[in-house]
Amino acid sequence: MFPSDFWYVAAIDHEVRRQELMRRVICNVPVVLWRGGDGTPHALEDRCCHRHMPLSDGRLIGDLVECPYHGLQYDSAGACVKIPSQPSVPPQARVRAFPVVERDRWIWIWMGDPARADPADIEDFHWLDDPKWRGKPDLLHLEGNYLLLVENLLDLTHLQFVHRTTLGTDAIAGAPIVAERDGNRVRVTRWILDSPPPPFFQRAGGFKPDQKIDRWQIIDYSPPAFVRLDVGGALAGTGAREGDRSKGFSMRNLNAITPETETTTHYFWAQAHDFGIDDPSITELVFNQVRTAFFEDLAVIKSQQANLTAYGAALPTQVDFKQDSGAVQARRIVDAILAGESAGRAKAAE
Repeated sequence: MFPSDFWYVAAIDHEVRRQELMRRVICNVPVVLWRGGDGTPHALEDRCCHRHMPLSDGRLIGDLVECPYHGLQYDSAGACVKIPSQPSVPPQARVRAFPVVERDRWIWIWMGDPARADPADIEDFHWLDDPKWRGKPDLLHLEGNYLLLVENLLDLTHLQFVHRTTLGTDAIAGAPIVAERDGNRVRVTRWILDSPPPPFFQRAGGFKPDQKIDRWQIIDYSPPAFVRLDVGGALAGTGAREGDRSKGFSMRNLNAITPETETTTHYFWAQAHDFGIDDPSITELVFNQVRTAFFEDLAVIKSQQANLTAYGAALPTQVDFKQDSGAVQARRIVDAILAGESAGRAKAAE
């Protein structure tokens, strides 16, 4: 159901603590996360090999995870190192361990073949840790399939209708988009020229309601579900489209979307800004405005997912439009990855 040989975000850095075991389901797999004595994050399959009790219900004994049912203890490599009822530990007494990396304020986990886990392949979200930017990471829970959220972010036509009080104006839907694909990456670009600033831009950028701005939405997608948006606006006709953004402001909307199940999703996101970085109130303003809009998105996708579930196999074929070109390419990329991984597993089983 999900691409496996990829890094996914498992948690925000502050969620994983030294003295606590945390459970999170990722790509249908229950995982237990914790930090070792040196602060390094670890992750194991969240079950005891004996009677499948969740290890997250247990406790940490030093750097060992103890099952709450019969006291078996596991190290960070997944090996059982103690069985209280007998002196020897059979070699098959172990659970799966996952490669984990902490980077850019997120805890990343590799769900596929550990031999293929290369930290160099982790997606770039440096804005979260760059001193020239400020951002506040957050986690929302989506009652919908992860690709529905990818589609939502790749087609911002909906801003005009879903986010009227925050991000939307009546000029968005009619503005043309350009979708480009380079291998497994997609870029969608839309310029909304000589248009009124939305309420959020008035608050964050200081634009007046009667001013006109040139507004940009440059969206980059990479699989399985990473979407980064370069968004902002500048006074109309001051050269923003040609590269001069000095009469405006820029933000980066950062999205790392992690499947939980087929119909639920962990939505890790942040809104980074490079203006007013010494003023915490600016970060809170930006964060709260975007979070408000995202709750509107979650409500829409929840209803969309409910309808997809209700129809099931009888769901009629959907109709795509020009605005969907980026989302269609993203779906094709994921489909190709899944087909390739499936073929690889079949060949390995021969």
